[in-house]
Amino acid sequence: MHPNHERGDRHPGHRHHRGGRPIPPDGAPGRRHGGRGRASRGDVRAAVLQLLAEEPMHGYQLMQAVSERSGGRWTPSPGAIYPTINQLEDEGLVVVTADSGRKLVTLTDAGREYIEARRESSSDPFAGYDPSAPGADLRGLLEQLHGAVRQVARTGDDAQLTAAAAILAEARRALYLLLAEGPQTPGT
Repeated sequence: MHPNHERGDRHPGHRHHRGGRPIPPDGAPGRRHGGRGRASRGDVRAAVLQLLAEEPMHGYQLMQAVSERSGGRWTPSPGAIYPTINQLEDEGLVVVTADSGRKLVTLTDAGREYIEARRESSSDPFAGYDPSAPGADLRGLLEQLHGAVRQVARTGDDAQLTAAAAILAEARRALYLLLAEGPQTPGT
């Protein structure tokens, strides 16, 4: 019997590279379907290449540009962007140079050829995101809600704090019901 299987792992022998939880058979560690906008490493790679074809960018600019193009639904973390940049640099598709203390990522000629060769067969990594869709910027709305809650917590009296707690509990319940019951029109 495989040693990982003895510990009750569902996917014996397939462990995260840092020794963490097992890797699901269908993808990378932590990969989610739907949800907040997590994407596979291939999608991050395609997004980075597409953005760099337009202009050189710093890693942070790439994260922001992905977020803007996806209407806030997909914001890759530094842990997704920087390893992708390193991989592309190792492959000779980008070059990284120092620019005012930051690293500027620029597409190489080989990178442009790579993109051009795959233009017809590859899909747009931003195609599934419509920034104008209703509710597209849930992250922005959540940040606004967080600001309002902080303000109530700082300046509200006991009755306001109690009312705010009830509002938040009801909002949480309503969101879970939305998922459980499927899409509905508000107020029905």
